[in-house]
Amino acid sequence: MEIKVFGPGCPRCKQTEKNASDAVKELRLEANVIHVTDLKEISNHGILMTPGLAIDGKVVSTGKIPSVEEIKKWLSGKN
Repeated sequence: MEIKVFGPGCPRCKQTEKNASDAVKELRLEANVIHVTDLKEISNHGILMTPGLAIDGKVVSTGKIPSVEEIKKWLSGKN
């Protein structure tokens, strides 16, 4: 599983990355959490507001900090 956090590295983006990592740990999943800071790649994914979050290539959140619980629901397919 691949989780991408999109954003320039601001505190909101870092919190999103932490929440994603915490969700992965709590669910005991094997996943790579990657922080994408390249503006071209961010825009190629259709992210207009950061932070953005994608799970296995599907954008699930933009412009807000998703909670650990929200991310856990997306990761377990209970969205």
